[in-house]
Amino acid sequence: MSARLTIVFAAVTALAAGAIAIGASQAAPAPVAGLDYELFKSKVAPIFMKKRPGHTQCVVCHTGANNFLRLEELAPGQTSWNEEQLGKMYTSIARLVTPANRPESRLLIHPLAPEAGGDLFHSGGRQFASKDDPDYKVLMQWAGVK
Repeated sequence: MSARLTIVFAAVTALAAGAIAIGASQAAPAPVAGLDYELFKSKVAPIFMKKRPGHTQCVVCHTGANNFLRLEELAPGQTSWNEEQLGKMYTSIARLVTPANRPESRLLIHPLAPEAGGDLFHSGGRQFASKDDPDYKVLMQWAGVK
């Protein structure tokens, strides 16, 4: 009888651990290519909302758009993304980082001015005139470029 209780207890413990793990995975997405989720939440995501002089905010063109960088739509009155939205964006935007060649990742090259090594065309304008821009340096840090 005690062997049966031990088996039942082990099964219940395993099921409970699985349920806890499932709940935890909904809170924060799985790490992608070594990219720091907390850094993404605290420093990278706010860049997409930032109004840069002479440019449209990234969120204006990249919300609901059918392009490489897809940002989650904000509800009326919502001024920042919630945890679920941040998780989706983290997973999606992480795909724009090329692990084999991080400095040439689409996330870094596309919004950078051609004179600084960026793509020739970005319909939203050149968000970053050089790699010395503090926000660009944050993107580089998150992408793992030193």
